[in-house]
Amino acid sequence: MGIISKDIGIDLGTSNIRIHVKGRGMVLSEPSVVAINKITGEILAVGNQAKEMVGRTPDNIIAVKPLKDGVIADFEGTRMLIQTLISRVIPKSLFSKPRLVVSIPSGITDVEERAVQGVAYKAGAKDVFLMEEAMAAAIGAKIKVEQPEGSMIVDLGGGTSEMAVLSLGGIVVTNSIKVAGDKLDRDIIEYIKQNFNVIIGEGEAEEVKKQIGAATASMTEEKMSIKGRNLTTGLPQTITVTTDDINKAMKDSLYEILRVIKLTLEETPPEIASDIMERGIVLSGGCSQIKNIDRFISEETGMPVFLAEDPETCVLKGLGMALDSIEILKKTTLARKR
Repeated sequence: MGIISKDIGIDLGTSNIRIHVKGRGMVLSEPSVVAINKITGEILAVGNQAKEMVGRTPDNIIAVKPLKDGVIADFEGTRMLIQTLISRVIPKSLFSKPRLVVSIPSGITDVEERAVQGVAYKAGAKDVFLMEEAMAAAIGAKIKVEQPEGSMIVDLGGGTSEMAVLSLGGIVVTNSIKVAGDKLDRDIIEYIKQNFNVIIGEGEAEEVKKQIGAATASMTEEKMSIKGRNLTTGLPQTITVTTDDINKAMKDSLYEILRVIKLTLEETPPEIASDIMERGIVLSGGCSQIKNIDRFISEETGMPVFLAEDPETCVLKGLGMALDSIEILKKTTLARKR
């Protein structure tokens, strides 16, 4: 136990936080949710325990996501989330200021960047390295980012969608948009509200997106029953939605993501664009698992599109590979000193 590494990678996602410990791999993956007592300010639960409380808490307790659209919305809640989860994977007797590598969206401001560093130091870090999510995802997807050939990664997460063109170990073009999995969930909630006069919860929306959601029309129309509350009667109601319903609900947001992918390609130098045409676009992130989204992007851009292996954990794998190689760490991180 005395030789446990204190180098930690944190994929600080809007929907989920994942932790990698050097030498052990991914040791934790839990929802980015914190339950707080509104009266005392006390943190009652984090992660899975807190998510179970969403929509079920009394008036004096709130279950919130301290991260919104990929950035910190609640500094203290994020600090407690990180600190509590780190203490779960490293025994307290050995917890003596670890070195952290934390993923951040490429489009965040300097103020937001300093907030991430600040919360990591407050959580007990000795050194903090920041790595852009797109770079981490590319490394985790086994793209050879250090080579002179161009490559493109599209990381579709919970709060943000990141598009990056990479070459020679750096990012040549990058764009970020606050339209991703959480926005698609809200789209589904609003669509069902408008078309079925029923309000459903975020959990139901996420589940229906995963089970029958599709980015393009599907050959086989799938159906799913979901529970909600009728807005007229106020009583519980079960409705049946189809793949076509969910496709219509997500359509506008998917085209907004596509618009930024096309913008990124337009900003790419011609030499690198030809490399991407040959090698294709790689998709990562939990939202990349929506049915037919690779086909949707390929048909609209004319580019080959591939889904990374185990796309949900690409960012964390990239952080872990950076921890294993000091050279990757130096080349790909943005900040290291307090």
